[in-house]
Amino acid sequence: MKTSIFTLFVCAFLSLSSFSQKNSDSVKVGDIFTIAKVEMNNYKHIKFPKDNFIIKKGGIANYKNIVNQKVKITALEEKKNGKTQATIQLTSGRSFFKSHKYIKVDLKKALSSKELI
Repeated sequence: MKTSIFTLFVCAFLSLSSFSQKNSDSVKVGDIFTIAKVEMNNYKHIKFPKDNFIIKKGGIANYKNIVNQKVKITALEEKKNGKTQATIQLTSGRSFFKSHKYIKVDLKKALSSKELI
């Protein structure tokens, strides 16, 4: 009798602990975010290419066209140091600055610093 009550208690405890560890704000491939406006176009965690690389590829280095654009996560990669790096693409299918199809993002820091909304 004591063993069955103890077993029931342990099972209930383990099932409740598994529900408490679910992360409701987890990000997955296909999620859509918006690029926010940052002072002086100083995006620290969205790794936009430097202006000279944009111009060399025939693009226009204008950050005004990037603000409030919807982006979709196309790939997620967990780094050894614990960072989550995501690859994003515009939902419209166009290229960033008319030269780069994909951009890399340090996802956790970009969300916490409100570069991605």
